[in-house]
Amino acid sequence: MAATLLPTLSPPVSRAAAAFLLLRGAPAKPFSCLRPPPTLRRFLASASSSSPATLSPALRPLSTVASSSTAARAVPARRDLLMLGIETSCDDTAAAVVRGDGEILSQVVSSQADLLARYGGVAPKMAEEAHALVIDQVVQKALDDAKLSGSDLSAVAVTVGPGLSLCLRVGVHKARQVAKSFGLPIVGVHHMEAHALVSRLVNKDLDFPFLALLISGGHNLLVLAHSLGQYVQLGTTIDDAIGEAYDKTARWLGLDMRKGGGPALEELALDGDPDAVKFRVPMRQHKDCNFSYAGLKTQVRLAIESMNLSTDDIPILSASEEDRQSRANIAASFQRVAVLHLEERCQRAVEWALKIEPSIKYFGASHQTSMLEVA
Repeated sequence: MAATLLPTLSPPVSRAAAAFLLLRGAPAKPFSCLRPPPTLRRFLASASSSSPATLSPALRPLSTVASSSTAARAVPARRDLLMLGIETSCDDTAAAVVRGDGEILSQVVSSQADLLARYGGVAPKMAEEAHALVIDQVVQKALDDAKLSGSDLSAVAVTVGPGLSLCLRVGVHKARQVAKSFGLPIVGVHHMEAHALVSRLVNKDLDFPFLALLISGGHNLLVLAHSLGQYVQLGTTIDDAIGEAYDKTARWLGLDMRKGGGPALEELALDGDPDAVKFRVPMRQHKDCNFSYAGLKTQVRLAIESMNLSTDDIPILSASEEDRQSRANIAASFQRVAVLHLEERCQRAVEWALKIEPSIKYFGASHQTSMLEVA
């Protein structure tokens, strides 16, 4: 069963900009597989003793969470709705303003690339401090770029999970602050649900049902979306996600992490032989749609050790030509198998989805918001 790319692909859009989709729909079943951290549930619920938040222990991303204001305004519909979205689930601080009809008025992202390079990945405490340093400026710039003030907003949406608790807390605190100042409702956004719905923000003709491959630093999911709030999980990460595998492999190969593990490894892989190292494709004996990258990471580590590469002491820029070529071969071989694992699970998910929903026509991929037409 083939899948072909549609002729036009849309540019990436942040989860902050996808939040208005969650506000417009009626509450339905949320993702039940992932919950916001308990500390954040308590944090939201403690907004005010006289006006407690209504976020239930199981995440309800489609319901409106009461702000600390006792007179939160009613939310208008369609184009009149103006949503501020805030995202701090991991290592980027982001904010966006979106109209109810999907028009993105502004989108601001502050990267933590230098911290990633310094610590070889995300350091939660350092990431939290970096979020706290820039969150006010990021939100204000999003409002300024949209030529709006807080009083013009209809609601505030904020990622409440899954993600790093320390980082999520910064965004939730800022959302509560804005909501309290301007009497706005708060929408708690499920990180992975926003990934699934963002394709509908930039592809206006995308209708339910559709299949979505959701890829983030810590999660992989294959989800069949029946309607807003109605999802069937076909596959998930049982150990490490592909983002984690890319970051660890890039660090082990001594790459410059300032550009991110994925881009750095992909660039090096262009100079390598994808068949040089015979890595095994994960979980081929398992006839399901789940993902596993822990074993592939172990294979990479063993390959580095067997070649006696001093990647800890010698960064890629200082490596000899022979050493660099060996690293490039590992990078290319890793990437081939990592992507092949994705392809095989997606192929099975397409088959399963068509059995459940024969009318399905589209397959969405999260970060690139590219749409595939199922043929």
